[in-house]
Amino acid sequence: MSIFMWWFLISGLLFFFGAAVGSFLNVLIERSIEERNWIRGRSACDFCGHKLAWYDNIPLLSFVFLKGRCRYCRKKIHPSHILMEVLTGVLFVWWFWGGFIILNIFRLVHQPFRFVQPLFWLLVAVLLLVIVVYDLRYLLIPDWTLWLLLSLTLFYRVMLVLGGVMQVEDLVKSLVAAALAAGFLSFLWLITLGKGMGLGDVKLIIPLSLLVSWRLVLLALVGAFIVGAVSSLALLFFGRLKWQKPVPFGPYLVVGFLTVLFFGDQILNWYLSWFML
Repeated sequence: MSIFMWWFLISGLLFFFGAAVGSFLNVLIERSIEERNWIRGRSACDFCGHKLAWYDNIPLLSFVFLKGRCRYCRKKIHPSHILMEVLTGVLFVWWFWGGFIILNIFRLVHQPFRFVQPLFWLLVAVLLLVIVVYDLRYLLIPDWTLWLLLSLTLFYRVMLVLGGVMQVEDLVKSLVAAALAAGFLSFLWLITLGKGMGLGDVKLIIPLSLLVSWRLVLLALVGAFIVGAVSSLALLFFGRLKWQKPVPFGPYLVVGFLTVLFFGDQILNWYLSWFML
């Protein structure tokens, strides 16, 4: 078998496994918003309530074969279902090829970080994906995602300190930067009476700040506001958004911090170079 065929086979398996995880995340999102048990009980149509058979829940394939509609009432299935499955599948493929093979993002080679680091970033990415989809669909960020994300980030940072990879001073500075960022968003929340953003955004900024260097928190926050402003103006221009209609800010925070996570140093150096001309 050629290298291309091996690459295609591995990528396909990873993609469909990720899509299956995404399908489970869809169930988790819907049942948590409805305060239902997310382990027991069969899935049902959002409109007619008909219990879905196993062949109606095959990731990606069921959506395609049913042409995006319920088999029983023919109502359109919310696009967030297929979006979550596709994005999670792509995430798993990127995590393997980008993280280990091509980009070699996971560079901490000494134990236990050789195992902990890639697992940490995969869990963080899945959680951020749930937060983005949840906020886009319901204008709400559930507390359980925030507490889990905060617990993960704190646990990982403490492990880095104990393993000698990160200095205690850097951890303290990161916590201070997170507190200042949360304080700033809290101030905006207060003066806008909760209309500018929700408390979920204030809570989200804390674990996000711990994902990046403390020096880049302000840059990430500015980037989130820029992306949010540009996106909102574009949606208003094309008639996809109305004035005074609430806009989820969580996805913009995630985009801002992920951009800084990957390109923060380059952006900061480029910005500072303007003052050195």
